[in-house]
Order: sequence, then structure tokens, then C-alpha cells
Amino acid sequence: MSKVWVANASPVIVLAKIERLDLLLVLDESHTLLIPQAVADEILKAPAQDLARRAVETGWGPKPVAVIPDPEVLEWGLGPGETGVLSLARQKKATAIVDDRAARTACKALGVRFVGTLGVVLRARVEGRINSAVEILKALQHAGLYLDDHVIRIALRKTTGETWPH
Repeated sequence: MSKVWVANASPVIVLAKIERLDLLLVLDESHTLLIPQAVADEILKAPAQDLARRAVETGWGPKPVAVIPDPEVLEWGLGPGETGVLSLARQKKATAIVDDRAARTACKALGVRFVGTLGVVLRARVEGRINSAVEILKALQHAGLYLDDHVIRIALRKTTGETWPH
């Protein structure tokens, strides 16, 4: 996987809800997280008590990056955040962190590597930064992230050996 990640709003928002934004920040300096300005703007439009908004306002994460939209990405008609993520990922040859189905479809068509919030959690588990992917995935589902039980079961079996209880 690329050592540069470009995060969309939904992974930031849902990880903030369970107070695990640390999973996006890799401890190794050879890895970089980028947040397009459009993603930061989307997060900052949330109510004042929103945990992701409060995190961004108080300096969590990298300084947002201004992005010139890639014309090929614009053709997909995605929202400003997804357009910024895919454009920046193409420019930097990075991995997009997106959960949105349309954005993932565009990634496939445009040759952009991508991972979802599930992949972020699994990577943290494989790297030994968390003890249990299952507990975090349960919390993400409880926080409102749709994760298919069958997909989780297969992903856990292939990567961590943990068992999905549902």
C-alpha cells in the first residue's frame, strides 16, 4: 500500500465518533496523511459539538491541502470532498481512504488505490497498533458506519485471524 494516504471526510468523522483518529496517523515518519481542503471544509460545516469538527478545529491531523480538481475525476460528478481526495491521490500516487461506493467505483476506473475505514482498522491490527480489530469494528458499526458482516468476517479471517461474532 502507498505510504501516502488521502482521507475523505467519512473515515475521519466515524473514527472521531469512536475517538480513534489515531488510526489514521501512522507512527512511522515514512507515512503521510493528507486531507484536501474540501474535506476539511465539509468536516467544519458540522455542528459545533461534532467530534471530527472539534478535532480539526483544534489542530488534529495535517494542514489541509488546496487541490486543483483533476478533469478526469470531475467527470465522475462526485462531491467536492471525494473529488479532492481522488484528484490528490492521483497527483501524489497515493491511496485514497474512501467509504463511498461511487468514489470507490471511480477509484477503480481511474486506477487509484483505495482502502476504506475497514482497511484502516485491519492495517492497524496487522501492524500491532491495536489489540482487537473486532472491538473497533463493533464500535464503528454502533457509530453508524455501514459494514457488511460477511465482508468483515472474510477480511478478518484473511488478515488478523480474529472471528466476527455476528
